[in-house]
Amino acid sequence: MSRNACRFLRPYLSRNVKPISNPDHARIYCAIQRRFSHNVSEDIYSTLSSNHDAEKRLAELKRAGDLNAYHPRLTDNSAAQRHSVASFLAKYEGIEAGDKLLNESLTALGRIRSRRTAGNKLVFLDIERQTGKFQGMCDFGVLAEHGVSLEDFKQFKKVVRKGDWFSITGYPKRTSSGELSLVATELPKSLAPSLHSIPETIEDLETLSRHPHVRQLVNRQSGDILRLRSRIYQLLRTFLTDRDFMEVETPMFDVGAGGAIARPFETVATEMMDATLRLRIAPELSLKRLVIAGNEKVFEMGRVFRNEGVDTTHNPEFTICEFYEVGATLEDLILRTETLFREISSMIQGCHATEFPSIPAPTVDFSNPFQRLAFIPTIESAIGQPLPDLSAPDATSTILSLYETLSLTVPTNPTLPRLLDDLAEHYIEPLCTTPTFITHHPEALSPLSKSFLDPITNQRVAARVELFIKGREYVNAYEEENSPFEQRRKFEQQLGFQPAKADAGVCVDESYIEALEWGMPPTGGWGCGVDRLVMLFGGKKRIADVLPFGTLRNVVAIARNGKDR
Repeated sequence: MSRNACRFLRPYLSRNVKPISNPDHARIYCAIQRRFSHNVSEDIYSTLSSNHDAEKRLAELKRAGDLNAYHPRLTDNSAAQRHSVASFLAKYEGIEAGDKLLNESLTALGRIRSRRTAGNKLVFLDIERQTGKFQGMCDFGVLAEHGVSLEDFKQFKKVVRKGDWFSITGYPKRTSSGELSLVATELPKSLAPSLHSIPETIEDLETLSRHPHVRQLVNRQSGDILRLRSRIYQLLRTFLTDRDFMEVETPMFDVGAGGAIARPFETVATEMMDATLRLRIAPELSLKRLVIAGNEKVFEMGRVFRNEGVDTTHNPEFTICEFYEVGATLEDLILRTETLFREISSMIQGCHATEFPSIPAPTVDFSNPFQRLAFIPTIESAIGQPLPDLSAPDATSTILSLYETLSLTVPTNPTLPRLLDDLAEHYIEPLCTTPTFITHHPEALSPLSKSFLDPITNQRVAARVELFIKGREYVNAYEEENSPFEQRRKFEQQLGFQPAKADAGVCVDESYIEALEWGMPPTGGWGCGVDRLVMLFGGKKRIADVLPFGTLRNVVAIARNGKDR
């Protein structure tokens, strides 16, 4: 319900409901009534409110008009006595069973997770916040001593229910059973009633994806994943800043979307209608411009956008962390990667039981140096024959012939880079169950990386590694190409791989080449998809499960669900 709807409803939440004279209020009220009586099988409110629907709840609140259903404001003069759940539990942890501190008065607020009664004059409430929960005791005998009438107490018992936000003011006590409780000396105040019943579980994934706020209310693990994600963000930042990296921000919009091979999202700005703008597909080229400008250690953690498919591990909008370090070699990048993953694993091992208990402890062993597999030799060993010269003009047609020999399905748009990627998916990635670096990629797969002639295969390969764990990619790192002449050649090579009229964000970025002409020192670059990192350490197989609002499909469904109200 919107804030305006809550505000105008308050005067009508009384025993003697008066006609609504304000036409705007009447319109909203009618819309709410229609919404609550709406009966669509797909609708979450008919699914979740089968036992106690929102219309009945609204009628309850109207009958209890003497209660402030939506508390207008929290007063500043109570701030000193207002405690978080964590501070309340910590401050009074030492109280012995049966003890009560009558001279202390404090206020705590939270969402009611359960409501229990013992006779007619005692109500127990489990009050929950993000940091924990405590028990509230509403004993009429105590409340009566502080001026609360039996009628008001009975009315409170009728209205309070699971899901409501309430504040309780009283004194701390530990019950004879050892439960630390807050004994109410005032009638608990309603802050925000829930108009819908919170179910114990929801099995329907479609329902959960359309209503992420309900998903977290029902499923503790959703909140734990969110907290895990926050801790991983913090550790990434600390890991880099402790090593003297500087965090920066680069533009989300650009005329050319470079730094990766992907189709960009396009838009226009009202101030520049003649220019097609693209959402960035990677911050790489902007970050390297900052390296050229004299910033020797930079990193950015932010969103990137690729106008491509949605599946279990891909979303068009995702979070990436990239850093660039002057003087870093490929071995330096490998060492940093191994150290980072060990530190993340150690952090989660140390705090998962207290901070995100519903998430199992990591099972991947990061203690040993990660194994390495060279791209071309690994494929050649698997297929039992050497690959052709991948720099030759007929390399694509020769690889296509190899597909026929091996009885492999040719991927759509079979460019040389796509064919080589597909071979890696067949023959290398399944071998990467433990943490594994794939090394010595063919030059055609890495246009922004330095390249060299590999003496073992006699092929031109990139100074690049990819980290795979359990068959999934997590890190891409390489020594950056810093020659403007080689960079131009590689951009043009990528254009040559693309079929006519292809739109995959591939172009010769003249402004970036011009920047390289000012001299970029030897630099190591590193990138990691943060969402996949959370999937790995959160034990999730779907990217939707680690995004607070799911994938793009879920975001669109949420918006459409709101329009249907």
